[in-house]
Amino acid sequence: MKREAKILLDKSLDSFVLSIDRFNCPWDKGRVEAFLIILDHAFEMLLKASIIHRGGRIRKPREKLTIGFDACVREGLSGSISPFIKEEQALTLQSINSLRDAVQHHYLDISEDHLYLHAQSGVTLFRDILSSVFGIELGDRLPDRVLPIATKVPTDLITLFEKEIDEVKKLLAPGKRRRVEALGRLRSLAIVENAVGGEKFQPDENDLRKLEKRIRKGENSSTLFPSVSAITLVTEGQGPELRIRLSKKEGIPVQLVPEGTPGASVVAIKRVNELGFYSLTATELSKKVGLTLNKTVAVIQFLNLKGQDKYHKEFLMGKSKFDRYSPEAISAIKQAVDEKGMAAIWSSYIQRGKSKKMSKVG
Repeated sequence: MKREAKILLDKSLDSFVLSIDRFNCPWDKGRVEAFLIILDHAFEMLLKASIIHRGGRIRKPREKLTIGFDACVREGLSGSISPFIKEEQALTLQSINSLRDAVQHHYLDISEDHLYLHAQSGVTLFRDILSSVFGIELGDRLPDRVLPIATKVPTDLITLFEKEIDEVKKLLAPGKRRRVEALGRLRSLAIVENAVGGEKFQPDENDLRKLEKRIRKGENSSTLFPSVSAITLVTEGQGPELRIRLSKKEGIPVQLVPEGTPGASVVAIKRVNELGFYSLTATELSKKVGLTLNKTVAVIQFLNLKGQDKYHKEFLMGKSKFDRYSPEAISAIKQAVDEKGMAAIWSSYIQRGKSKKMSKVG
C-alpha cells in the first residue's frame, strides 16, 4: 500500500472510531454535531485513501488543495480508476455529507431513530469499502463493541419518515408553540430527500414553511418525499454483524448527475412514478388554489411554471399531450396572488394575449 494511502486510511479509521464513540456517548451536548462531522471526515479520508490505492489522484494538476467530498464520490463511481462505489452507496454518502453540512453551518433537529439509521448504514458502507478496496475486515481493525447502539432497528425508510411527520404534527398542534422545533425536525427530512434526489442545496426557511403547509393539509409521505419513497432498507445479520444498506426499489433507476450541474450532487433517484408526483390537472389545481380555471392559467403563465420541472411536466399518451402539476404549484400560485394581487396578474395576462394577437396580425 502506498504510504499516503496508508496514512489517510489510518486517519479514516481513527475518525470512524471517534464518530461511533460520540454516537454512543450518554452526554447529549454536541453529540449529534460531533458524530456527523467526524463520520463525514472518516468517509472523506477513506475515499481519498481508496482513490490513491487504486492508482488515482486526489489533486488536480497545478492545484494545491485536494479534491472535495463530492469529487471523491464521483471519482469512486466513474473516474479514471476502476470503480469502488456503487450508485446506491453514493446515496448513503450524500445523505451523511448533507446532514454534516447542516450541523456545521446551521442547526439540525434529528430523531434518534433517524440518526441511528445513518450511523448503522454508515458502518455498513465503511465495512464494505474497507473490504472491497483494501481487503481488510472491519472486525480485524476494531473491537466488536465499536458499533452504534440502539434499542430498536428501523426496518423501512418511508415508515420512519411517516413517524417523523406524526411528531412534527404534534409539535405544530394548537397551543404547543413549538414551531421552531418542528421546522428543525423537518430540516433533517428535507435534507435527506434532497440528497437522494440529487440536490445539494440546503432547505431554507421558505422551503420548510412550504413543507409545513403541505403537512397541515394532510398530504401523504410519498408525495411529500418522492425520492425517499423510492428507497428501501436492506437489513442483514444481527448484533456485531448487523448491516443496513440503502437500496432503490425494484424498477426505479439511479442516475449519475452530469458534473458541473449547479446545485446537484453526484447521483439521484430518478422518479418513475411521475404521475404520482405531478398529480394535478389544471382544473384540479384551480380548485386547490380557489381560482377559476382561466385565472389559474393566468398565474401559471405569469410565473412561467411550465418552464420549471418542480411544478409542471408535459406527458405524452399515444399521440395526445397533457399537462400535470405537482402540489408545489399550489403554494407558488397562492404566494404570487398574495404578493402581486390577482388584478395585476390578470392584467398582465390579458396584455400578453393582446400582444400575441397584434404580432400575428403584423
